[in-house]
This record gives sequence, structure tokens and C-alpha cells, in this order.
Amino acid sequence: MDSAPAIPADEEVCALVQKGQSEQFGLLVERYESKLLRYGRKFLANQEDREDIVQDVFISAYQNIQSFDISQKFSPWIYRIAHNAFVNALKRKERSPFVLVDFDTVLLHATSEESGLSEGEMREMRDMIDRGLEALAPKYREVLILYYLEEMSYKEIAEIVQVPTGTVGIRIKRAKEALKEVYAQLNIHHDAK
Repeated sequence: MDSAPAIPADEEVCALVQKGQSEQFGLLVERYESKLLRYGRKFLANQEDREDIVQDVFISAYQNIQSFDISQKFSPWIYRIAHNAFVNALKRKERSPFVLVDFDTVLLHATSEESGLSEGEMREMRDMIDRGLEALAPKYREVLILYYLEEMSYKEIAEIVQVPTGTVGIRIKRAKEALKEVYAQLNIHHDAK
């Protein structure tokens, strides 16, 4: 009986690339390209811009693969690179000279990770996110995407956006409240037609 070869974990692939098997990096591109393009959709509307940035993310990841600690998970590392690239692209687009204080970080409260959501509630939240995301501030949009669409933990999200874990919880809570308001407005406008 022939058994299929085991699919190597992302971290194993990284170890091979670090040892000089650069062709293995293609596996990581295959695994993450569509995810990163989907992630970038929430930052930039233009498909070509997203594709260019995702390509730059892979180039940066490849160039810095030697600094990746294979005892850690790969996904937060690549998403952190993508986060930086998309945020920088947004900054270039907006050309905003002001630095805003992030009150979620300053006013940190202990927040526990949500649990006990039924599959139906998760599906409903994903639908609300898709319809209302564009109206949210990028910092709220991003945590919802990572939590509900990419199904990452608070800890992984905190690593990616470089805020305390409690801040992730605050942002998710505030984002959900803002989404409900947006959704209520969408229903009001829809019902008025």
C-alpha cells in the first residue's frame, strides 16, 4: 500500500529554504498568495495594486527568510510583512501628515477571547463583515478580517498588528459595534427604497 508523501508544515518548508533549497519557497507562495490577496482587498480596492504588493511581500519574505525563527508559526510572520506593506501603501495613498493617537492601545483593558459562537452566528458575522467593512476604520477592518475571515487567534493578530492582545479584543468589540450600526443604516436605507 503506497501512502502519499506527508505535506510539510510551513515552518519545515522555511527550514528547507534556509538550508538553500530556494525552490521550496514556491510552496509558501502557493499556500499564501490567495489568502494575502484576500487580506489586501480590505486595504486597497485596485486588484493590480494588491497583486503588486503581495508580490513585494513574497520578495521581502524570501529576502528575510534567514531571520525567520522556525520554532515560531510562519503565518503571523508573513501576515506581519503583508500588514506593513498594505499599511504603507495606504499611507502613500492618503498622504496624511498627522499621526493619530491610538486610544485602543493607550486605554488597554483586559478582554478575553470570544468563545461559544455557533456556526450560524459566525456565518452571520462574516456576512455582516463583508457588507460593512468598507465603512470601518482600517484598524478595525483589519482585526475583523484576521479574526473572522482568516480565523486567527487574538495572540496571532496581536503579533501581526503589533499591539497588546487585550487591544485586539477591544478593537474587535468596537468593530463589531460599528458594523452593527453600519448594518442598521444599510437596512434603513434598503427598507426606505
